[in-house]
Amino acid sequence: MEDLSFIILPLTLLATAVMAASASIQAHRAEMDAFGATVLAIATGMGGGTLRDLFLGLTPVFWINDLRYMAVAIPVALLGFLLASRISPGSGQRLSVLLHLDAIGLALFTLTGLQVALNAGVHPLMAIVLGCITGTAGGMIRDLLCNMTPSLLKEDLYATISLAGGGIFIALLPMIGETPALAVSFLSMLLARVVVLAHARRTGANTT
Repeated sequence: MEDLSFIILPLTLLATAVMAASASIQAHRAEMDAFGATVLAIATGMGGGTLRDLFLGLTPVFWINDLRYMAVAIPVALLGFLLASRISPGSGQRLSVLLHLDAIGLALFTLTGLQVALNAGVHPLMAIVLGCITGTAGGMIRDLLCNMTPSLLKEDLYATISLAGGGIFIALLPMIGETPALAVSFLSMLLARVVVLAHARRTGANTT
């Protein structure tokens, strides 16, 4: 099988940036200042991976000895906070951007977390669970720190989509190889999340 270890770092950095951006928008909605947005972005972008590494016994956790994660999260947080301040409140645009960024981050972190777990020799079923933890914990931390009910605890299939995406990757892996399986599972999770958000928007459901 193809070794995709080389792609974990860039995908994790991308996922960190995406979730940091979502956190900066949530921080603005929660009326935090720029410093609060930065702290929230760091917690959101690195929280899921930190829990994963602790469960796997991988210490120090991934961002302690690699400053690239901080170098991505902090400027993205400040830029996102600045851009969020330029969007008119009450228009729903900030919420829409936040939720779609969150969908991308969920899919990316689920797959990178799953890959890290597999590389650590974990059973595929437990790797799926650890992928879900990686994908969902950051957003949960973000919402809790903003005194909001996390999407994970609502009926919007947040964790279910993550688990299903991980299952798709594991199922397709022996049939089509790692790169196609990665692409299919990512697109499946992203599409499913977008469909859920579109349905919630049509029915007027509150998803944050």
